[in-house]
Amino acid sequence: MEPRSDRVLRLKTSEAPDNVAESLSDSATVASRRRGSKAMVVGLGLLALFFMVRAWGVEPVRVHHDSMRPNLRNGDALLIDKFSYLWREPRVGEIVTAHLPDTGESVVKRVVAVGGDSIGIIDGVLTRNGQPVDDSYANRENMAGYFWGPIDVPKGQVFLMGDNRLDSVDSRDYGPVPVDSIDGRLLVRFWPL
Repeated sequence: MEPRSDRVLRLKTSEAPDNVAESLSDSATVASRRRGSKAMVVGLGLLALFFMVRAWGVEPVRVHHDSMRPNLRNGDALLIDKFSYLWREPRVGEIVTAHLPDTGESVVKRVVAVGGDSIGIIDGVLTRNGQPVDDSYANRENMAGYFWGPIDVPKGQVFLMGDNRLDSVDSRDYGPVPVDSIDGRLLVRFWPL
């Protein structure tokens, strides 16, 4: 005589009606499809979130010139914060990315004046509203004897300059830039890989 537990197990598997086995198989297939559907929904949600954050939140950009030396170099990778300017205006001293209204060209520059300020360079020294600006971050090499401006920055615009003052095409050339042309501000800098 067989042990009872083997006999019961054999009875259950060998004498089970075909429709029960099919029913169990169908349940497993339905559960597998549900898991696949949930994974697809989660995946699509994450993809949509990625594109939303990139469009309205943060964006990676690369520096393509040396006009911001010594602080940023050609090839540096930056992470730009695009959220801040939804709630506030750019501030003096911030490094920003902007697209120039006339050409659409994207630039990385420093805000040196905002609407209502007067900006100029007197004997190589940056002045804002007639006062010297502490711009120790800038490369002012060979700036002695350099004079420019002053000009008044209209409301709703900012004046952008490169930190490498003698090797920068900036608002001295193309004028103040509308605040709406500012894409974002520097959040993180990565060195070239």
